[in-house]
Amino acid sequence: MSVHWNCSVEEAIAIQKEIAGNVIIAGKPEKIDHIAGIDVALTPDNKGYCIIAVFSFPDMELCEEVFSSDTINFPYVPGLLSFREGLLVLKAYEKLSIKPDVMVFDGQGIAHPRRCGIASHIGVLLDIPSIGCAKSRLCGTYIEPGQDRGARAYLYDKEEIIGVVLRTRAHVKPVFISPGHKIGIDEAADIMMQCTGNYRIPVPTRYAHCRVTEYKRSGVDTGLKSY
Repeated sequence: MSVHWNCSVEEAIAIQKEIAGNVIIAGKPEKIDHIAGIDVALTPDNKGYCIIAVFSFPDMELCEEVFSSDTINFPYVPGLLSFREGLLVLKAYEKLSIKPDVMVFDGQGIAHPRRCGIASHIGVLLDIPSIGCAKSRLCGTYIEPGQDRGARAYLYDKEEIIGVVLRTRAHVKPVFISPGHKIGIDEAADIMMQCTGNYRIPVPTRYAHCRVTEYKRSGVDTGLKSY
């Protein structure tokens, strides 16, 4: 499936609705050898930076990281951030020598007003299982999960379950997990728990966030790194 990126806000919304119709929310990969964390950082002058960091699963050893950068032309519109960030992700993905079995985005999957956050958007375009792991809620309602590590509650939009509110550390704010593509709701939360270490944010996206922040600060494309 191809997407026209140089588009109006109205066209972008129509594209999201089309992509949402292609999202598959069920199951998980039979075997996961590698999982990737993706994050994008933007500057006030519309410069964008992206990292994809690939880890072995489930032992979370860093295997590869790639970077991309470019000028962002699409305007800031809530709910349409994938049109600002998506091309950077695709540009970085092309550099990977290790293609991950699952991609985890610092953002939303179907927990989105049009069921098409960046994890769903890119997951469908690349036809790869994907998960959104967000630090905050974009839409939906929930009952606060228990305080123990691993406690969870469903995130609802009216009667529809759109994600999981997951407590990755005891007595610490939860994260918001939603499937992007080719993964079920409970399966997405289970995979994220297997990626969680000593911090609230799972290892792949926490690492990606730290590295893309460094990348944005330095402004230097460190290129392809393999380990």
